[in-house]
Amino acid sequence: MAHTFPDDCRYSESHEYVRREGDLVRLGISAFAIDQLGDIVFVELPEVGYPLERGASFGSVESVKAVEDLVAPVSGTVEARNEAVLASPEELQNDPYGEGWLLLLRLTAPEELEELMDAATYGTKVQAA
Repeated sequence: MAHTFPDDCRYSESHEYVRREGDLVRLGISAFAIDQLGDIVFVELPEVGYPLERGASFGSVESVKAVEDLVAPVSGTVEARNEAVLASPEELQNDPYGEGWLLLLRLTAPEELEELMDAATYGTKVQAA
């Protein structure tokens, strides 16, 4: 299945995305990753105030096929988490770049954003997979 990836997001090797919103970033998982998982039945996310470190696991997404760890693409502090996704994990499949976001983070190392892939690079990577 062909996907389009929003140009205003940056993407990680582990299929998380971040979208900058002023001093904050909205974090989620890409439509490609959601398709690979299948029907999502459970999401685990950290509490507000939790410090994320780039490259570290910060929660999980469980589908009928597998449980996948979520890996922080950038370092920051959790400012908000999407309670709607926790209550209804299918929101991830319905709108991964809109209502299906996971966390809102306050960046502690904004320069890490530059190390993530842009939409074109990420699209090429997943099409080759």
